[in-house]
Amino acid sequence: MRCLCSCFVLFFLNFFMPKFEMFPFLQPLSRELYNFDPELFLLPSFRKAISENTKESFRRIISEPFPGVLVFQMFQPDFIQKLIVEVENIGKWVHETNFPIRRPYHMSKYGVAFVDFGLDIMLQQLMEEFLFPICKVFFPEECGAMFDSHHGYYIENGEDRDPPLGYHLDDSEITLNVCVRKQFEGGEISFIGTRCLRHKRTDVKPEEVFHYCHSPGQAILHRGRHRHGPRANTPSCSRANMILCCRNSLFREMEKYEKDFPEWCNECAHEKKEKESQSLDAKRKGMIRIATGGKA
Repeated sequence: MRCLCSCFVLFFLNFFMPKFEMFPFLQPLSRELYNFDPELFLLPSFRKAISENTKESFRRIISEPFPGVLVFQMFQPDFIQKLIVEVENIGKWVHETNFPIRRPYHMSKYGVAFVDFGLDIMLQQLMEEFLFPICKVFFPEECGAMFDSHHGYYIENGEDRDPPLGYHLDDSEITLNVCVRKQFEGGEISFIGTRCLRHKRTDVKPEEVFHYCHSPGQAILHRGRHRHGPRANTPSCSRANMILCCRNSLFREMEKYEKDFPEWCNECAHEKKEKESQSLDAKRKGMIRIATGGKA
C-alpha cells in the first residue's frame, strides 16, 4: 500500500506541478545549476566557438578521432563539481525518504533522471543554444531545424553501482556524453558502427571498431544510432557520466518512410556500393557482348 501511495504522489507531482516545484522537501545545494549561467559554467573557448558559429571555429575546439565521434571540452571544473555534489544530495534524499523516482533506464538502480528535479531546464538550454549549432554542422540530417525533446540523466557504473550497459543504440538522434568522474584505469568506450533501425542487429566489421578512453571533463558527441558500449577487455572501472539524449521527432517520422540512409548508416552505404558495383559489372558485360557480337 505504501508503494502504491508513493507512486500516486509521483504521478501527481509529474503532471500537476511545475518542474521547479517538484519534490519541494528537497533542498538544492547548488542552486546555480537550476539557473544555468553559460559564462559561469562553460569554458570561454567553447563559448567563443559557439558565438562565431562556423565550422572553422568548431574545428578549433573539437577533435574527431573517428568519423562521427566528436570530442571536446565544454564545462568549467566548477560545474562538474557542483553537479556531482547535487546528484549526491539527490541520492541521499531519495535514500532517506524512500521516495520512488524515475531512473534513466529500467535496469538502473542508482541513476538520476534530471527531469524530476528541475535540471532539465539547464539541459534544454544546453541543447538549444550550444549543442544544436555544432550538430547543425556535423550532423545536419539528424538534427533538422531544431531538436524538439530530450532525455538527460546522470549514471554511475562500478562494483557498488549500476553495471554498464552492453552494446546498444541510444534512444536519440544525437547523444552528448560527459565524463564526470572516473577512478582506476580502463573503462574505454567502444564504438562499433552506425546503423539505421533496419540494420541495428547486423554484424560488426573490423574497420568500424573504435576504442576511446574517456577522461573526466571530456564531452563526446555522437549519433544515437552509433552502436557503442564498454570495452570488454578492460579492468573494472568506477565512473560517472552525464548523458543528454537529443531527439528530433521529424527525423523519426522520416525514418518510417525512408529505408536507406547511406550518408550515415554503414550497412546502407555498403549495400549501395554493392548495388552500384553490380550495376557497373552488368553494364561492362553488356558492352563486351556488343563488342564481340554477342559471343561473350
